Amino acid sequence: MNDTLVLNGISKSYNHGKPSEISVLRDVSLQIKAGEVVALVAPSGAGKSTLLHIAGLLDTPDSGEVVLNGQPMGRADKPRTKARRQDVGFIYQFHHLLPEFTALENIVLPQLANGVAQSTAEARARDLLERVGLGARAKHRPSELSGGEAQRVAFCRAMANKPTLLLADEPTGNLDPKTSDQVFGVLMDIVRETGLSALIATHNLELADRMDRVLRLEAGRLV
Repeated sequence: MNDTLVLNGISKSYNHGKPSEISVLRDVSLQIKAGEVVALVAPSGAGKSTLLHIAGLLDTPDSGEVVLNGQPMGRADKPRTKARRQDVGFIYQFHHLLPEFTALENIVLPQLANGVAQSTAEARARDLLERVGLGARAKHRPSELSGGEAQRVAFCRAMANKPTLLLADEPTGNLDPKTSDQVFGVLMDIVRETGLSALIATHNLELADRMDRVLRLEAGRLV
């Protein structure tokens, strides 16, 4: 089984060389295989968001290497941007949907940015909304959706360009327990169905136990 994501010796600090320098990640290495869903459990301030940003090519490490689908990701912007658009999907604790656009349009837009034709993008968006039970809400704007519905739309948006890697930072953290369980169930169903690899940061140990493997990050190190 091939590795979708490999991190080799990742370290990251802020305020370099100053008395206030903060070491966020210390020599972190991990592998996520194709189709594997991995939980990242960490207390606040342990560096999980930084780790996800580096894994998703939104940030660069001070040292170490990111390998995505067998390709080492250097520091050049163009190939990193291309890989991020095509191969990585992000979900955050808050949905971050564009408020002036409908649910459907929020899923169509990242596809258009990736060069997909309008009709194809709309068909993909409708299919995703149907699969998460929101086909009837396609024309609703984020303000007209419940928290759970908005987060399901955000998940569809993350899946829009058929990524190979899904990165999620507390994707159900803003939801009540019942809604959280429902949204996570939908997320896991589609991840399993598509064979996607996923790294999902969560405080919820019950959700973590439903994944293939649990990684714990403490004080910038995997333990």
